Order: sequence, then structure tokens, then C-alpha cells
Amino acid sequence: MVVVAMADVTKTFRELVETAERKFSKVRDAPAYGRAPNHYFPKVFKAYTKLWDFQQKNRSKLVESGLQRWEIGEIASRIGQLYYTQYMRTSEARFLLESYIFYEAILNRGYFEGSSFKGLKDRGLRFKELRFYARFLLVSLILNRWEMVKLLLNRFKALLDDTRAQFPDTAFKEWKVVMQEMVRFMKVDAAFSNTRPLRYCAMFDSHPNSLPYVARFHAKKVLKLGDALLMSYHRNEVKFTELTIDTFRMLQCLEWEPSGSFYQKQLNESHDNGISTDQSATSGLIDINLVADMTDPSLPPNPKKAVLYRPSAAHLLAVLAAICDELPPDNVMLIYIAASGDCGQSSVPQKQISGSVRTSLKLNTVYERSKFNHENIVNGKGGSSHSVESCVWLGPTRSGGSNNLFPGDLIPFTRRPAFFIIDSDNSHSFKAGLSALILHGAERGEPAALLLSPLKPTFKSQSSDDMTQSGSQFTLFLTDPLQACWQMLGLTFSGEVDVMEDSGSIVSSAFAEWEVILCTSTSLDLVWAQVLSESLLRRIILRFILCRSLLTFFRHEEDIDDYLPVCLPQLPDSVSPGSEVVRSAVVRLADHLNVSDIKLSCRAIFSLSWRLIAKIDSSMSDLETCVPSDAREPDGIRKLSPPLGSNPGLKPENRNRSVIVPVIKLRSGAPVSA
Repeated sequence: MVVVAMADVTKTFRELVETAERKFSKVRDAPAYGRAPNHYFPKVFKAYTKLWDFQQKNRSKLVESGLQRWEIGEIASRIGQLYYTQYMRTSEARFLLESYIFYEAILNRGYFEGSSFKGLKDRGLRFKELRFYARFLLVSLILNRWEMVKLLLNRFKALLDDTRAQFPDTAFKEWKVVMQEMVRFMKVDAAFSNTRPLRYCAMFDSHPNSLPYVARFHAKKVLKLGDALLMSYHRNEVKFTELTIDTFRMLQCLEWEPSGSFYQKQLNESHDNGISTDQSATSGLIDINLVADMTDPSLPPNPKKAVLYRPSAAHLLAVLAAICDELPPDNVMLIYIAASGDCGQSSVPQKQISGSVRTSLKLNTVYERSKFNHENIVNGKGGSSHSVESCVWLGPTRSGGSNNLFPGDLIPFTRRPAFFIIDSDNSHSFKAGLSALILHGAERGEPAALLLSPLKPTFKSQSSDDMTQSGSQFTLFLTDPLQACWQMLGLTFSGEVDVMEDSGSIVSSAFAEWEVILCTSTSLDLVWAQVLSESLLRRIILRFILCRSLLTFFRHEEDIDDYLPVCLPQLPDSVSPGSEVVRSAVVRLADHLNVSDIKLSCRAIFSLSWRLIAKIDSSMSDLETCVPSDAREPDGIRKLSPPLGSNPGLKPENRNRSVIVPVIKLRSGAPVSA
């Protein structure tokens, strides 16, 4: 009878495993967006819950009948993978924590250890172990568990070396690539591991002085951030699996960080329950619902995010269509696209080119192409704007047009509220207003908010301007502005906690002041007003203001517009780089970082203010007529110079120069540790 009972237990266990595997295969490769496969997930969770409970209750019998420890580890790994998949679909932090707990238990209890010893050299089993480490690395990375990441990386490397020795005839090229990607990713992100969290943290990102103004602020229409699409592709960019360094930063930037006390309390409770310390041979008591209630009740839900890697243009548009179809009426979707641009050349026939631009068939800048396209339409010259319009590449250029995304491709999705972040060396092609094939000014229902990156990054050290080595500078400004500032200036403050904290205080004080200005402004465009109450988007807007102001005072002499970001529609002049409240914050931050000699160009600030007032589709000749004549002369510039003593870092002999190139230099005699 005992033998029969044991056989029944084994049979039931195998049947439960097969059922769970069959259900899991239906959701394993399901896209992390859309509603189609949603009904499968509860069924898969139910199947694995039943399987896990059964093996816990019958562990001794199963072990006697030959159950191997790696089989328990495989089940736990499947559950961890399932929770991670659900996190990517819903962005609920509790699923990510559940995944981490299962993976951590597998590691601590050594379910896969010894699988290739005692005469057992199973190559398939070793692949399972390698996949476990790769998945646990990804989960730990997103949770910012840096000590665990380092531990896993060392173990993964040792395991890979052992695998090569035990299976010399097997190619492990893909696992070598995984190892190289992770090392490269860690090298880039190690510099940011000790800074403030990228997720929204009330301790750092909520400003008490401006909270009453934010609470009282109410626009005619108030929108919540409900969904986000994140896509990044650059040749040779830093990535791990299908998560690039830029999407990794944006993913966290659009989530809420649990408060310190709440998070620590839950973490301690987990360890008190023995979740990560029990390493006994018979242990299988991982609570499948351990963190079901680990949700900080004080926080709103995270917006759902679809993270795409190298999608075709058709795939990206299909995902956007699915998001638009499900977006609630009071929600706004964020579309983040980081990719290189195709600036191309004009192929417009000679007869379509009028006047002074007839001899300029090769248009050298995105602004000139947009301006030319605008003039053709205004003058009724017609012609296809595809001939002068640029695109961004969503994947390798060898794939041809299937990877080319044009600004006009996004127009149909402006029937719903949209917040676009375009990070590209061709981002300004999205800003022309009158062409039916350009995004801004051609919306179908809802005016879109656009944040457009500079065409070129700015670095004190020109050898640092390769975004493939450290990610996009513009994205870093929107997700970690202090680190972006230090990177731009070539500064490091490892170990200088006071400098970092005081810099953060200066920026927080500036953000609070700018929040008050935005909330009380009578000229704030409705596009920005309707998202200002959304904390995650408001933080991005404030960081954009800081980014624009810093780059304004630290820019190159040639094509200055190429080094400045653009927002559409325009934010109020009261938060422009030329405003006193913004300029003074930049000076305070520069002084604190031992960066002086900020030579403010009065001409640049004055002309910048006029550009903010002018319409975005105005031609350069129209803008020139708007500038008072005295501003074009050296005397006019001297009249606009800041008063003596307004900027201690500005040398007296430079205050009255007619042309001053804005630049930030390290203060002589006060070197900063590198």
C-alpha cells in the first residue's frame, strides 16, 4: 500500500508539472502589452500554486521516489519567471519582489548546485542553471540590489568557466555575450549605484515648500499617466538582454519608490520569516503569496509600460495602437523613443525650390530642412515632404525601411493625450508645424507634449561624447540630473557625500521654486497644465528645465541650437534659461561644484528669450525683425549686461564685452577629484 501511495504521489506530481508547463508555454512569449493573453495568467498562477503546494506537502515521498533538487529549483525558477513576466505586463512592484524572493531562495538553498557532479554531466541541466543566473541578474538589476548583482556576476562567471571545461565540444558563444553585456552594463551603472534612486521618492522628489501650490493647482482638464512605451536602439549601445541602459533608466524613472520605513519593515519581516536564510535540504516552504500585500498604500500604482527592443516600425505602431485603444479617457500615455536619426539629403526637384534656397540642394541641418519644408507649403510650392523629412532608426539600417520611423507615423495616435520624449540626433525633425507629415502642429485631436533632445551632446571632455559607452546624455538628465551634470563637466565625487547631498538640496530648492512658478503662471499652456498634477511627469518637466538651462550656459560656439533641447509647446518665459530665477539656480549649483567663470552671454540669453516668444514655425527672417535694433549692437548688449556683483564668478573685465562665449571652467587652484 505504501508503494502504491508513493506511486500515486509521483504520478500526480508529474501530471501537475506537465499541466503547469503546458499553461506556462502559452504566456512565456506573450507580448507585454494588450489584452489578448490576459486570461491565461490566472490559470498559469493557479496551476503553479497547486503544483507548489503539492510538492511542499509531499516532499519526503517525492524525494524517496527520486525527486532531484534541481527539479524543485526548476519549478521555483518557472514561478520567478512568471512573476517577472507579470511585472513587465502590469508594472506592479509586488510581482517583481515575488520574483526576487523565489530566485533568492533557489540561490540560497543551492537547488542547482552539484547538478554536474557525481557522474552527472547533463548539458541541458547546465543550461537551465545558466538561464537561472541570467534571469536573477536582470531582476536584481531592476530592483537595484547591487550587492546581489555583484555576487551573481561572480558566480555566473565561475559557472561559465566550469561549463567550458566540462563541455569542451559545446559552443557557449551566447553565454559569453551575456557575460560581456552584464560586465559592460555594470561598468556604466556602477557610478550611479550610490546616488538617489531613479524611482520617484517622496523623500527627495516631493518639495514641502511647493506642495500647497501643487495641491491647489487645477487645470480645466487633469490627466494621469496611465501607460508608457519605452524604446531605445543605438548601434553598440550598452544593454543587458533586451533592456538597454536608456530604457532601464526610464523604466525606473516612471515608477514609485516605496518609502524607506515601509520598505525596511517589509524586508525585515521577510528575513524574520526565514525566506532567504533557510538553506536546509528539505526546505521547499517558499510562500507563493509572501509579498501579495507588500504594496505601499501611500503610493499610486505604477503606470503600465511596454518596453520594446529593436521593433520594426510596424510593430511599434501596433503596440501604440493597442495602448491607445485601452487608454482611459482621463489618462495620458508617454512615448519614449531613443534612436539615431537619418538626416538624409533633399531630393526635391529644382523647380520646387524658390529664391535664395535654389542653390542649396544639400540641406545641412534639421532646422534648415524643416524651414525649407515650411516655406514650400506657405508659398504653395507643394511637393512631398517625405523628400526632406528625416526619420529615426528603430533597428539596424541594413533592414531597410521597415526600421524607419517618420514623425508623421505618430500622428494617428494624437487622437489621445500623448507625452512624447524623442531622444535622437534628429529629434528636431519632429517640431515643424504645418506639414501633414510632421508631428507637432498636425495632431488629430489632442495637442501633444514634446520634449526633444539636443542634436549633439555636450561634454567638457570631447572624448566623452559617445552615447554608446554611457547612454544618452538627455535621458540621463531626465532620470538623474545631478549625475548628468557631473558627467557633462567631467567631475566625480566618489566618497564626497556632503557635496552630493548639498548639490541635491540646491536642485531641490530650485525645483520647488519652479513648481510654484508653473502652478501660478497665467501663460502655462494647457498641454502642460493638464499633466502638471501628475508627479512623475512634473518631475520630468522640472528636470528638462534644468537640463535646458545648464546646456544654455555650457554650449559650443557653432550651431548653438544643435546643443539645446526643445519643448513644444513652449513653457512660460518665467522658467526659461534667461529668467533670473533659473539663471540664479544654475550659478548656485556651479559655485557649489567648484565650477566658476560662468560667462553668461547676454546676447544669447536675449535672443533665446525672443525665440521662446516667437512661434516655432517662424522663419529666421521673421524672428530677426522681432529683435530690437539696440540688441544687435554692442552698446545694446552692454545695456543688458547683469549688474556688477550679480555674479561673483564673472570677472569684471568680461562683464561688458559685446560677445561672450558661454562656457563653464574648473576653478583654478580648486581641482576636483577624478
